[in-house]
Amino acid sequence: MKKFMKGFVYAFRGLVKGVCEELNMMLHLVAAAVVTIVGLYVGLEQWEWVAVVLSMGLVLSLELLNTAVEGLVDMISPEWSEKAGRIKDFAAGAVLVAALAALVVGVLVFGPKFF
Repeated sequence: MKKFMKGFVYAFRGLVKGVCEELNMMLHLVAAAVVTIVGLYVGLEQWEWVAVVLSMGLVLSLELLNTAVEGLVDMISPEWSEKAGRIKDFAAGAVLVAALAALVVGVLVFGPKFF
């Protein structure tokens, strides 16, 4: 059980480091906070909250994973390498896909409430 609980400590530490050290993570969190405030203001339905929270969670999770991939690539390949660059681009692309999907969810959920 002690080992299990340590896993939460490590995960929380990674989350805090990601938020404190990564500008993109901070920007995503600010966007998530704004979306949450607007969602509360317009009174989202339960299913709308599910879509919004899942979208935010996906983007934030992939941003943390992207940060981990970039750190690992930099550790393994400190010198510039085309292959290392491609790996980083793929990881960043995954975040972009999730962010664009979250944007579409946002338009579908919030659009009818404002237009």
